[in-house]
Amino acid sequence: MSEELSAVKASNFVEEFVQEDIAPGGAYAGRQVHTRFPPEPNGYMHIGHAKALCANFGVAEKFGGICNLRMDDTNPTKENEEFVQALQDDIHWLGYDWGDRFYHASDFFDQMYAFAVELIQKGLAYVCELSPEEMRANRGDLTTPATCPYRDRPIEESLDLFERMKNGEFPEGRYTLRAKIDPASGNFNMRDPVIYRINRIPHHRTGTKWCIYPMYDFAHPIEDAMEGITHSLCSLEYEDHRPLYDWVIDHISAPCKPRQIEFARLGIDHTVMSKRKLRKLVEEQYVSGWDDPRMPTLCGLRRRGYTPASIRAFCDGIGLTKTNSVVEYSYLEHCLRDDLNQSARRVMCVLHPVKLTITNYPEEQTETFSVENNPQRPEDGERPLTFSRELFIEAEDFLEAKVKGYNRLYPGNEVRLKSAYIIKCTGCVKDEQGQVVEVLAEYDPATRGGDTPDGRKVRGTIHWVDARHYAQAEVRLYENLFTDPEPDAGDKDFLEYINPESLTVLKGCKIECSVCEEGAPTHYQFMRLGYFCVDPDSRPEALVFNRSVSLKDGFRQRGEEKK
Repeated sequence: MSEELSAVKASNFVEEFVQEDIAPGGAYAGRQVHTRFPPEPNGYMHIGHAKALCANFGVAEKFGGICNLRMDDTNPTKENEEFVQALQDDIHWLGYDWGDRFYHASDFFDQMYAFAVELIQKGLAYVCELSPEEMRANRGDLTTPATCPYRDRPIEESLDLFERMKNGEFPEGRYTLRAKIDPASGNFNMRDPVIYRINRIPHHRTGTKWCIYPMYDFAHPIEDAMEGITHSLCSLEYEDHRPLYDWVIDHISAPCKPRQIEFARLGIDHTVMSKRKLRKLVEEQYVSGWDDPRMPTLCGLRRRGYTPASIRAFCDGIGLTKTNSVVEYSYLEHCLRDDLNQSARRVMCVLHPVKLTITNYPEEQTETFSVENNPQRPEDGERPLTFSRELFIEAEDFLEAKVKGYNRLYPGNEVRLKSAYIIKCTGCVKDEQGQVVEVLAEYDPATRGGDTPDGRKVRGTIHWVDARHYAQAEVRLYENLFTDPEPDAGDKDFLEYINPESLTVLKGCKIECSVCEEGAPTHYQFMRLGYFCVDPDSRPEALVFNRSVSLKDGFRQRGEEKK
């Protein structure tokens, strides 16, 4: 191990294992760290996959190694090229690249078949005729070993049947190939697991060449070995499968022996992470698609306004542990606020507009203020903001009578119009139904820019948009998709906890014209309201914004994950 790598400080148990392995005398001393990220192309990547992605690419990067991208396409039932491309797009969006090390499990189907034949020839695998139901019935328990009448089938007979399975002579379910390990093992994964089954669905890459496919527990270690992987980082549910992983590697002529290390998968409250359940939400139209901003998919989070930096910061912040836990969604929001606070341009937008008339302001006059785009980044410059007699303000920024603790507009009270003037409310105008349609006020010309030269205290500051120069927008407000923090825990039906108020669409919102300029950014802080981004549905003549996250910041975490 080079001096540079020996100086690397491990920040979690996975990195400690890797450091030990590449140190002098370690299992991989003198070798380059080599990891892989192996998503199954049967759906879109979600935030849980991002944790595994960041772990595999991050560990390789930290120790000067490399990371492969592999599509784990051993099950043709739900896989297609749409998902393959989407997975690549998401990984690139997060800022990772695999160079020319892009593999598919199907690249190794011929070798997997050859290794299966090798196991049969060694007397370590046999063709079985039990149905899945019969296998379960003969599985035994902790004190009773599993049984199978075909376990001692002659090697030549199993070789013949396995080849005929490959040649398509049998229907689905007629035969399986099982590893011959230990029927009495306390780890049921080792009780002669199925390693090949018949499946006549065409594969999205190999077509109808194969009608038998390897099970993941058999394919996974072979893929790792064929790619020269040193460290196979997996989620915690594969811990009980590690003995089988090692058994496969130990009993075939594998070119190398990778080490499997497991860490806790990501759990976030108020959402579901199962691809099957996410697919159900999409296919039964509980959401608008995989990229619905309420979904935990990366394409959904991207559409909502999450940035690559915020997701990577989130994955880094929760770290890698051996204990399953639930992270509150608010921590993910916290990471986004941290990023957008530094990068997002500030603008003013009124979501629930009511007209404000400054009665002592000259009717035909319009003036311009220069307003900073981002106080965190002076280099982003300033923008012009027009001001006139008629403005739009938020309806909730006016009350007809004073309420304790309310520091905005009510008759007789003064507030500061952000970056403009101090005004004093003088009353309002109502329609025939008694609804306030116009707020009346007077301005103090000596307070241009919001200054108070006489030193008087003004507690409230409100945002506004010039009624003579504005853009019209639709704004979509998002909340948690589920009302229950753990909607699919135990025997719950997660669909019963769909939040009917997870999406609110506001039309007729008023926003600064600067958002329509050519080259305008896509992420904004709407002052006093939150962080928003331009939606793909948006057009110059019909602007659409999504609320990414509110301004309020507060989070806790449950379980053993660290912040």
